[in-house]
Amino acid sequence: MLMKRWALLGTAIALMATAACGKTAGAPIVRFLDRPDTGGGWKEIISEFEAANPDINVELVEGPASTNAREDMYSLSLSAADGTYDIVYMDVIWVPKFAARGWLQSLDHRLPPVEREKFLPGDIRGSTYQGSLYRVPMRSDAGMLYYRTDLVAKPPETFEELAATARRLQKPPELWGVVFQGQQYEGLVCAFLEVLWGFGADVLDADGNVVLDSPEAVRALTWLSGLVGDVAPGGVTTYQEEDARHLFQEGHAVFMRNWPYVWTLAQQVGSPVAGKIGIAPMPHVPGQRGAATLGGWGFGLAKSARHPEAAWRFIAFATQPEQQKILHLRGGAIPARRDLFRDPEILKASPYYSDLYRILLAARPRPVHPKYAQISNAIQVHVSAALVGAESPDEAIKRAAQEVRGILGR
Repeated sequence: MLMKRWALLGTAIALMATAACGKTAGAPIVRFLDRPDTGGGWKEIISEFEAANPDINVELVEGPASTNAREDMYSLSLSAADGTYDIVYMDVIWVPKFAARGWLQSLDHRLPPVEREKFLPGDIRGSTYQGSLYRVPMRSDAGMLYYRTDLVAKPPETFEELAATARRLQKPPELWGVVFQGQQYEGLVCAFLEVLWGFGADVLDADGNVVLDSPEAVRALTWLSGLVGDVAPGGVTTYQEEDARHLFQEGHAVFMRNWPYVWTLAQQVGSPVAGKIGIAPMPHVPGQRGAATLGGWGFGLAKSARHPEAAWRFIAFATQPEQQKILHLRGGAIPARRDLFRDPEILKASPYYSDLYRILLAARPRPVHPKYAQISNAIQVHVSAALVGAESPDEAIKRAAQEVRGILGR
């Protein structure tokens, strides 16, 4: 562990030294960490901010592509309160952990309710912990159902319709009914939660009590595990996002659960399914409502920030519609502001955004808890066991719930 911390510290110092090149001396420097800026969106946003605010320098520290590695780098710095990062660019699932440890400043007084209404509701919920706001959303994300419009006239609204349509249209192994993220990792939890919610179940209730072991949850996992080998290939238990995308994009699946990034890739020239795909909200059982698992990123203000007011000025600037639009046009980032889903330029480039907006409005964050990583791991293990037939759905749900109770008890 000590060697890992030193390695991360060395990486951070090297990255900061690279980021500092070309900055004007004298003005305060505020930093944040993200993956490499391949589209140049951050560079453009930072340049515009510095031109309008010559008294502040902003540095993007371009870190590893791995989300987990960047979380570790932030955690090391914030726990030491070393002031390296004034700004914390966070995955939505980091918020409760970072806030509970006292690493973030509350933004309640900085972003009033009237301003929060301009963002997608799920992104604001995912930025809130114990009633306080700790993150301003910058980019959103949500799971959704892709389908072949040349094969399916109307997307299914219920799980029963989805399975029946997939079974009727499939011709395995050339054409499977449905593909999704079935490997034991975070993507499986995201897919499972969408089924769980669609059956009217949940992991935690509003008071933080474990309610996973319910009859509805067992039915949800029974349905999901029943897809494997029937309308989904047996190998789906090893699939991550790209495995599912390739099979669907190559024309070998009728339906697919995945994230919005797939749309642009699947519509490229030469794609066998270009012009033949649609998107729809995740299904549900009669009497319930479907919901997408929320993803996305946003800005927090470090408790240890050396220049909090300068940092906030950049956060307020970067999260405005004009800057979120830059990040979308340069790198395909999904905006977190409602108005941008009516922007003519964005709709011209991404006409499916009108459908995506409906999905994002119903998106839900994963269980908001400081120990979410451990909760997720317990769910992954047992849902995966049910998918591969090592545990029955009933056993898997009971064991997962028992482990989550133990985690929260610790």
